[in-house]
Amino acid sequence: MEVTYRKAVKDDADLLIEIYNSSFYDDYVFYGECPAYGHTKEQMEQSFEDFTKYIILSDDMPIGALSFKDKGEGRYFLGCLCVIPEYQGKGIGTKTFKYMLSVCPDWKEITLVTPADKEQNVMFYTEKCGFNIGEKVMDGNVEVVKFYMNQRGN
Repeated sequence: MEVTYRKAVKDDADLLIEIYNSSFYDDYVFYGECPAYGHTKEQMEQSFEDFTKYIILSDDMPIGALSFKDKGEGRYFLGCLCVIPEYQGKGIGTKTFKYMLSVCPDWKEITLVTPADKEQNVMFYTEKCGFNIGEKVMDGNVEVVKFYMNQRGN
């Protein structure tokens, strides 16, 4: 499957909301909350102040999103890597993470959080992307696990 990426701009806010809501609806229903679900257009536009965003495309159709924050000195926070449900399990997330590494060539450390009980996410980030599991903390009523990756030799 051919996957391409397009840097998102504020005019993509409605499209990004649609992608996020499709990708995170099940989490919202299961947990009763999800920080990536239900953004207003204003919230999504505001998030461009801190996060670089890309739209994942397959045959020019938007199928997912990548969002990360440059914290300086080679440190990045992966805020969102999502693929709409009908395209999950096809290697797109793994390709997208590798793409992130290519557009962040100065990376030394990458961190992220995901619900601790989302076994599919935990396996994806550890087995497919090479993250290490860090501490577990509560975020609202959801226990999340922090992940980290350090570039060897840095």
